[in-house]
Amino acid sequence: MLHSGSLRWGRFVHRNRYLVLAGFALAVLLSGWYGRDLADRLSQEGWFDESSESVAASELADATFGRDTDSDLILLYTVPEGSTVDSPEVRAAVTAHLRGLLERYPDRILKIDSYWDSPFTANASDPTKTHAFASVGLRGEGTATVENYLAIKDALGAGGGPGGTTVQLAGLQPIVEGINTGMQNDIQRAELIALPIVAILLYFVFGGVIGALLPVLIGGMTILGTQGILRALTDHIEVNVFANAVMTLVSLGLAIDYGLFTVTRFREELAAGRSVEEATARTVATAGRTVMFSAAIIAISLGALFIFPNGVLRSVPFGGISSVLLAALLSVTALPAALSIAGRRIDFLGWKRFSRTKTEAQIDAGFFSRLALFAMRRPWAVAVPIVLVLLALSIPFRNIEFGGISERYLAEDNPARVAQARFDELFPSFRTEPLKLVVVGANPQQLGDIRHEANQVPGLTGRFEPAAATKDGVNVLNAGLADKRDADAVIAALRAIPEPPGVEVMVAGVPALERDSINGLLTGLPLLVAILACTALAVMFVAFRSIVLALKAVAMSALSLVSTLGILTWIFVEGHGAEAFEFTPGPLMFAVLALIVTVVFGLSTDYEVFLLSRVAEAREAGADAPEAIRYGIAHTGGVITSAAAILIVVTGAFGFSDLVLMKYIAYGMIAALIIDATVIRMLLTPAVLKLIWR
Repeated sequence: MLHSGSLRWGRFVHRNRYLVLAGFALAVLLSGWYGRDLADRLSQEGWFDESSESVAASELADATFGRDTDSDLILLYTVPEGSTVDSPEVRAAVTAHLRGLLERYPDRILKIDSYWDSPFTANASDPTKTHAFASVGLRGEGTATVENYLAIKDALGAGGGPGGTTVQLAGLQPIVEGINTGMQNDIQRAELIALPIVAILLYFVFGGVIGALLPVLIGGMTILGTQGILRALTDHIEVNVFANAVMTLVSLGLAIDYGLFTVTRFREELAAGRSVEEATARTVATAGRTVMFSAAIIAISLGALFIFPNGVLRSVPFGGISSVLLAALLSVTALPAALSIAGRRIDFLGWKRFSRTKTEAQIDAGFFSRLALFAMRRPWAVAVPIVLVLLALSIPFRNIEFGGISERYLAEDNPARVAQARFDELFPSFRTEPLKLVVVGANPQQLGDIRHEANQVPGLTGRFEPAAATKDGVNVLNAGLADKRDADAVIAALRAIPEPPGVEVMVAGVPALERDSINGLLTGLPLLVAILACTALAVMFVAFRSIVLALKAVAMSALSLVSTLGILTWIFVEGHGAEAFEFTPGPLMFAVLALIVTVVFGLSTDYEVFLLSRVAEAREAGADAPEAIRYGIAHTGGVITSAAAILIVVTGAFGFSDLVLMKYIAYGMIAALIIDATVIRMLLTPAVLKLIWR
């Protein structure tokens, strides 16, 4: 039975179609104009667990001594052939250049320590005396530090440096800038390349220019509208640049999906002989209602990320939820209005081979109908092998590893990655990201004992050395971590050092910040999965009034998720296909894992809603269970596979990224979409439903 309120709304939209479309078009244009400077207001902060010991220790050390700027920027000098770092001409040229940088950018540069004019002279050159480095400390914190780096970047002499030297830029800021630039390029690629390809794909789905352009229109409107919403949020909260990439991905993918489902239903209603007004009303009451349930599932799933204390994971839902809710709103307002205006011209400028709107009888005799009948004929023979194969795909997940921000996420030829690798090779005792011991309230004897105990811990590049003189009872000791893979063991050993009465010893530094964030994520994952499962159960029960169907939907989504994570681990951690996909195997970025779990689970449940809505529709019309299942698959199979293909195109644009963390998202979603929209939805679902409803 169609919802009477939805029917009334659909008729209202039809009667006021020009006003509704013009009103929403104006609103999103104004929002897009307001958000035109969004990229400049996004943050690079929020990667670490704000509730962890390492963050508390870092904040105490920064408040006492000021931010540790030694790892901000490393200038790695290579002298010309025939010279050494001690050659007078090299020394004079480099020191003059560094002195000039300080004089030219006093508001950007805090300090510069180099081989030629600092206390660590003896260790800041390699044994051959052909390489040396300078550490440039930048002013500001977070995003301001990145901006200061960008302001001086062109003056650093990268490539051809002073005195004939070659200068390479290593350190934290070049790596962060490389990731930030890569994300912005990915967003532009998705918007400029994916949209036209999606429009072409939709032309073959609908066979008409109007039908193809309407979902793309909704995608574009969603991007513009969400841009303004995020811009407004940046006035009140810190929104990480990562949220912008997610916003683009979700906006394009889901908005176009919703448009595809809505336009398909409208054409079906017209083919059934209904008037344009009635077709619009019934489309809103059926596809529109399903879109709202879908949006609720995706939005609540993304909202589950708020349980994590990491700023980056807390800012992602702002972009994602804004996008999905706006896409759903436009799908029940602006899109039905546009469909009413187009009316029976929906197939205008079409290719007859594709544009012919299929009748219900033709759909019932189609490929997906036959596929459903095949799956239901021998449900055990279909279901068992599929489940076993999907579980087998999940096996590599046991080898999962996690990592933090690293130059290895950049392309192999990225200058920052090349420079960092070269620096680590030439100066193995130095680390631009050292471990730190923050000791509070210790007298000289106690501090010496703590330092002695810390130096006995294996896995360090050298001894712990004071970073500065004692101030306000606080001491900071630095030492390099030899291998990040040993970080957990080293940090645990340091935290196990006995604390004298009244003394507090805390471990900080980037390695500790990363491991605390990773371990916090792993601790929170069971709660995240529980929230996702309970949300799906609740929404599915409200939608279909069946706890069995709700449990079945959650089980299917979980199966899709674990098989996807197994594939990701097999590719990105174990390195299968690394050469073909152009990336360096290594740990998965911890923040990306939580995002993939959330989005893949939400999308899987999303497709289940669209399928089961048609099954329930047939049951309400009096069909028996097998017929309702067949009807649901027949009437959603084509549109779900088309929607998956479109999302694959959108996420595929991110697959060409230079950033491994964006490749994770792209290939993870592609794998999930292929598995979910074909094997699970078209074969496993009808087989399992037949077993349930026997």
